[in-house]
Amino acid sequence: MSWGFLFPGQGAQAVGMIADIAAEEGIVGERLEAASAVVDFDLAGIIREGPEDRLNQTAVTQPALVAVSAALHDVWMKRGGPAPAVVAGHSLGEYAALVAAGVLDFGDAVRLVHERGKLMQEAVPAGEGAMAAILGLDDEVVSACCASVEGVVTPANYNSPGQVVIAGARAPVDAAVEVCKDRGARRAVPLDVSVPSHCELMTPAARPLAELLDAIEMRDPTVPVVQNVTAQPASDAATIRKNLIAQLVSPVQWSQSVSAMATFGVRNFVECGPGNVLAGLARRIDRSLNVYPIDNIDRLATALGAKA
Repeated sequence: MSWGFLFPGQGAQAVGMIADIAAEEGIVGERLEAASAVVDFDLAGIIREGPEDRLNQTAVTQPALVAVSAALHDVWMKRGGPAPAVVAGHSLGEYAALVAAGVLDFGDAVRLVHERGKLMQEAVPAGEGAMAAILGLDDEVVSACCASVEGVVTPANYNSPGQVVIAGARAPVDAAVEVCKDRGARRAVPLDVSVPSHCELMTPAARPLAELLDAIEMRDPTVPVVQNVTAQPASDAATIRKNLIAQLVSPVQWSQSVSAMATFGVRNFVECGPGNVLAGLARRIDRSLNVYPIDNIDRLATALGAKA
């Protein structure tokens, strides 16, 4: 039986995440303390105790989620969980997936996403960008609604059939939300985010990110990594590096990525990070898939029991 690993992105974080697993598994604390040393502030303390507004700053959120996701991957493997046949991460989660696939060292990944977060925040001053989730419209309709509005607003995440996230400058996003409602969207929900990810407003961050990626060692993956930009498995470091740069300004093809993972014969997935958002999306993408969150002791036990 083949398994796939899914790694969540920003929005999954919460103060105190995976605390009960950390209480049982010392390797979690080791990962969090190592991440704190890399970023040179008490990241572990913010993860454990907050404050929430600090954890939600993108330059903190990004290393926090990579550290927690990598720690959960370690716990899964330590407890005898099967190794993945294929991995993918949603947006930021792609970096945690690359740690699991052996492409990036843990410390390099934490440092990289901390800097990535700062670059993204610098690209768009606070309050000038926005994102919104559009529910109940086909992908093509959402794209057309965005195109009908003046200014920067485009689809940013194709999450599942009938769920698309849009991103851009605040006024165009607000206008596109109203157009989507007029076209019959079931819901259009503004998202509480600090930066508008995966749109052209992130262009100023692309060149500095490329320089950061060029400065670290990236290895060919030990397992296929289905990347956000292409929804196709990448098997070499050069392709992965190119796609990470493109990911900043391109939509996350998540629905297509999960479907691509299923072509590896994978029917069971581990959601390797806090929460269960990706499990819900996967069920809407393909109801035959089984996705097991592992972010607390009970969920971890259930997932490990399913491997038999």
